[in-house]
Amino acid sequence: MLNRKKEDNRKQISFICIDDLVPKDHILRDIDKAIDFSFIYDLVKDKYSEEIGRPSIDPVVLFKI
Repeated sequence: MLNRKKEDNRKQISFICIDDLVPKDHILRDIDKAIDFSFIYDLVKDKYSEEIGRPSIDPVVLFKI
């Protein structure tokens, strides 16, 4: 059966703060405060080029995901 949308939802915009998606008492917030993840940059430095290629996703963000 062919369904047709009665409204055009593509024109709607919603803004979401990512910080609001994680509850204030979530364990991931405690982990983020307790661990300094900057050591990851040294571990992956030789895997990324500063001269060529596209901008990368932050390695710390990839690790946390």
